[in-house]
Amino acid sequence: MPQQDRNLKFGYFLIPNAESPLLSLAQEAERLGLDYIGIQDHPYQRRFVDTFTLLSMIAARTSRIGLFPDVANLPLRPPAVLAKAAASIDVLSSGRFELGLGAGSFWDAIEAYGGPRRSPGEALVALAEAIQVIRKVWSGERNLRFEGQHYRLRGAHSGPVPAHPIGIWLGVTGPRALKLAGQVADGWVPSFRGDLKKLAAMTKRLDDSAAEAGRDPRSIRRVLNVNGVITDGASNGMLQGPSSQWAEELTNLAITYKFDTFIFWGEGEDQLQRFAEEVVPATRAQVAAERTEAS
Repeated sequence: MPQQDRNLKFGYFLIPNAESPLLSLAQEAERLGLDYIGIQDHPYQRRFVDTFTLLSMIAARTSRIGLFPDVANLPLRPPAVLAKAAASIDVLSSGRFELGLGAGSFWDAIEAYGGPRRSPGEALVALAEAIQVIRKVWSGERNLRFEGQHYRLRGAHSGPVPAHPIGIWLGVTGPRALKLAGQVADGWVPSFRGDLKKLAAMTKRLDDSAAEAGRDPRSIRRVLNVNGVITDGASNGMLQGPSSQWAEELTNLAITYKFDTFIFWGEGEDQLQRFAEEVVPATRAQVAAERTEAS
């Protein structure tokens, strides 16, 4: 679906700290009307519960909100099994799962957990191969075969088939990885901490790569993790100020930089509620007004 035809969506970046009331927070995000819960995937982090186990539990305790790993740690999750887990959650949640996927980082920690240490080039090749493997495992076909440098299928049978066409959203930022995203990804999910110049350059590279591959760049969902603090006082910088400032800045990110989904990464007792009740409606209204004016 072209970007300009999409309604804005909003979500919450739930940090999977084992000491936090994770299921209650997820239920609160759904009660507040948010569209997604995204959960980072760092299996080697001793304070975190396992991301896919948590996603499954949240799916069981909610009824509407969308779910995705933000983003799945490919080096520690073999793609065929990752595809099986994604399809399973999608089936059990009646089609509410999307697959955020990354090439890997924190290689010392990955290696400590028994995973491979990959160079940037190797990680990119593995990511490209994994996307092919995952889509084959979602196909419902039998006798699947794939022979790559890092992954292979040798007569595998796929299933279950996902309840809906799961999107593969790549959490990538480098030039070659953005080229891959433009060629094959359903979505792009970077994190943003205020560098608009860098964001503009990455967006252009994604758009150019999609166009070169014969794709409409607007077909790629743009999901942005936005980290900051909602305050009552004066601005302390981008995404560090009152809800009116947040609405203005998210509107700019939607209109100028083409993002259609914002995942709020903010910690604090009142931050989730303020984002959902103050920032989200103001942003929706401002974006709608600017789109109407431009049409």
